[in-house]
Amino acid sequence: MPTWPVYLLGLLPGIWLVWAGVNGGLGVDPVKTMEHRAGLWSLQFLLASLCITPLLRFARVNLIKFRKALGLLAFGYLVLHFLVWMVLDLQLQWGQIGRDLVKRPYIVVGMVALLVLVPIAATSFRGAMKRMGATAWTRLHRLVYLAAILGAVHFVMQSKVWTTEIVLYLAAAIALVAMRFTWIKHW
Repeated sequence: MPTWPVYLLGLLPGIWLVWAGVNGGLGVDPVKTMEHRAGLWSLQFLLASLCITPLLRFARVNLIKFRKALGLLAFGYLVLHFLVWMVLDLQLQWGQIGRDLVKRPYIVVGMVALLVLVPIAATSFRGAMKRMGATAWTRLHRLVYLAAILGAVHFVMQSKVWTTEIVLYLAAAIALVAMRFTWIKHW
């Protein structure tokens, strides 16, 4: 099976989100709805990409070729989440952005997760692996575990209330990353 259907299906929620936002289908605060949904989808795609290896190890389900697509979709939705916050929510008012960063530390945590994912996304193509060498490329891409934890922590911190959903996302991120650390013998 080719990977393009994963990209296509993964982009459909984002296309719907923009369409619904433009056509008044996102409720009374469409910007906040876009911001939150894009962020949640990013976390969901990131966690889905981290499920690929455990599925192979424990269930013998080989979805490895879809991991990159899931990771890039996670990055794309995180960029959308960030842009909606910067451009639509705060309208590039740098003073307000600075005050938001000081007042809401969870935004800083989310921005660090975005910054961690930038080099991973930028080196996600085969040519980058050849140029970097497999060892360096693998080490760089292990930063995705840090991004997953930061994303889950960002989600918990911005929610202000511990719901079952929030606890499950945090637990999933911690469990998936913990599994990797038990499997990685050499960093």
